Amino acid sequence: MLKSKTFVKKTRSGGVLKIVREHYLRDDIWCGSEVCKECKDEAPVLQEHACIESNLCSYPHYLIPDTNVVLHQIDILEDPLIRNVIILQIVLQEVRHRSAPVYKRIKDAIHEKEKHFYTFTNEHHRETFIEREQGESANDRNDRAIRVAAKWYTDHLAKKTNGGSLKVVLLTDDRSNKEKAEQYGLIVYRCEEYIKSLIGNPELMDRLALKPDDQNEITGSKLLFPEHLPLSRIQSGIKNGMFLQGTFHANRDNYLEGKVFINREGEEINEVLLQGLQNLNRAVHQDVVAVELFPKEHWVAPSSVVLQDDSPNDEDAEEDETENKLKGEPSDSSVLQPTGRVVGIIKRNWRPFCGMLSQSMIKEATRHLFTPADRRIPRIRIETRQAANLVGQRIMVAIDGWPKNSRYPNGHFVKNLGSAGDKETETEVLLLEHDVPHQPFSQAVLSFLPKMPWSITEEDLKVRADLRHLCVCSVDPPGCTDIDDTLHCRELENGNLEVGVHIADVSHFIRPGNALDQEAASRGTTVYLCGKRIDMVPELLSSNLCSLRSNVERSAQHR
Repeated sequence: MLKSKTFVKKTRSGGVLKIVREHYLRDDIWCGSEVCKECKDEAPVLQEHACIESNLCSYPHYLIPDTNVVLHQIDILEDPLIRNVIILQIVLQEVRHRSAPVYKRIKDAIHEKEKHFYTFTNEHHRETFIEREQGESANDRNDRAIRVAAKWYTDHLAKKTNGGSLKVVLLTDDRSNKEKAEQYGLIVYRCEEYIKSLIGNPELMDRLALKPDDQNEITGSKLLFPEHLPLSRIQSGIKNGMFLQGTFHANRDNYLEGKVFINREGEEINEVLLQGLQNLNRAVHQDVVAVELFPKEHWVAPSSVVLQDDSPNDEDAEEDETENKLKGEPSDSSVLQPTGRVVGIIKRNWRPFCGMLSQSMIKEATRHLFTPADRRIPRIRIETRQAANLVGQRIMVAIDGWPKNSRYPNGHFVKNLGSAGDKETETEVLLLEHDVPHQPFSQAVLSFLPKMPWSITEEDLKVRADLRHLCVCSVDPPGCTDIDDTLHCRELENGNLEVGVHIADVSHFIRPGNALDQEAASRGTTVYLCGKRIDMVPELLSSNLCSLRSNVERSAQHR
């Protein structure tokens, strides 16, 4: 079935262009469930017995999260307990546009066979595709598409199981979407109430990301920071020269100071100095921010004071005194730098941070401060019920938001990495903090490896030079298994010396664009640590088929 949409668009030159977009709808897109015998899916993903023990859902069920649940509760979805989840195409598209890191994480979860995450292309299914109605916003249309797909799944599975117990549960934190879903007759819960209902897994509550309303509840009423300007005002201010756009870099040795490096070419000012919490205005290291320059008479020099935010609690009573000391430091007029303040955040570059929990001095408290391993990151307030078990542990925490009435950003617990000081734990922290990909290779990647036993074929010999008669040596140390380059040197008849360099031909096994190629491109290089190596490609290639070892035939490129 073919649908087409025709509209006219004004071009930059002032002309009018007619655009026709075709949208193909099909009726052979399978539901992906083992219980359905009508859908001719040879490898169904969703299990017939989808059992998660819940006080709310005492029956087998599949989960359908909406876009905001995927964006904000990805830590929950990644937990091994959460299985048999239907990720709608419209949700995946929205996530891709709004957050590349979350998109990669949900794609990784989909590729994990043990999690049974199924992608349903609702936008190309004849019974689930919907047109945008007149006056309907794109967001409202997408929410309606999610409800329609959830309704289709509910009815479809009910027919296949003769009204059996297998249900579909929609997860949404949008009040309006929830009310409309209930009018559809759908089973729908907020993410928090569903996670709270899971039996025997109270620790999952710690991984819930805080919603803006929840963040305001746990902070004070006193305004500590100026309001961030809306994006429209920031963009117009940058355009007319009132504001400058750049990347914020926090000072590792002084938590009250940082610099913004201006990204725009041709600007007279390359960097702007920021001093004081008010002027930093909730910027976090690597955020893209808009800054307003102060008049030259208010420019200051970088501080030589070393300040670490190591107060025992999250009170801000002593901050004014500390900032006064900073401002009272004498400035040499010869080293004054352009100084300003953050007026808005253009792009947050938050990621999960490694560090340790600073337990509250109040015995029964559930709110505690987390101190990141990277001193450029501010302390983060989290709520956890397992603080006693996390003391002395390296943990990961993600930031949920930073209200203007909170001294610290609010976040949530992600996972426990292990005991502080343990070699494996500290290695894990090192890799995570430097964003080194080190997860095991997925089945999608491993599926492109050659089958063993492997040998040079006659076809290979016809198109390659045979250099097996040469004496070739490696300069790698004894015991090295990933020998990717070797040398040879021989005297020619005219007395000259021929020196050859042989590079392992990885391209013989990796085809452009496949999962193995994409994973190798993502890793970029092999990382060597003390007693540990993180391969760029699976061990079968790095230490065997692409390793120029002695007394075995290998493919190589010769120079």
